[in-house]
Formats: sequence, structure tokens, C-alpha cells
Amino acid sequence: MSPIELTLGIILVVFAVFLVVAVLLQSSNEQGIGVIAGAGSSFLGKDRSNRLDKLLNKLTPIIAGAFAVIVLVMYLIVA
Repeated sequence: MSPIELTLGIILVVFAVFLVVAVLLQSSNEQGIGVIAGAGSSFLGKDRSNRLDKLLNKLTPIIAGAFAVIVLVMYLIVA
């Protein structure tokens, strides 16, 4: 395994972990049963959670696109 393959592999793992965490942290548009239990107002506050959602909504497609490009580059290098 060449150093470039190792470097791209590490970057892919980091991007994959970020994508999983980013998708799990994004708030749902559905209110669901959490409204009954009082989960609608979190300890973060509405303003902070809105900023986090906006940031995640911007970063997720960028990282996903970079992830796809790196996968294609790795495929070309290995093949």
C-alpha cells in the first residue's frame, strides 16, 4: 500500500465518520412524540440549535461530494 493510498484511506474514514455524525445530529422536520415529553425545547436553546442545523446542512453535501471524489480517485489509483 503506497503512502497516497494510506493517506486517502484515512481521509475517507474521517469523512465517513463525519457524515454519519452529521446526519445523526441534524434535527428532523417531524415533531413526533418528543413534543409530548417536552423534548421540543432542548438545553441548547433554539438559536444555537438553528445555527448548528444550518452549519450541518451546508457542510454535509460538501463533505459527501468530497467523499465521492476521493472514492473515485482511490478507485483509479488502485485499478
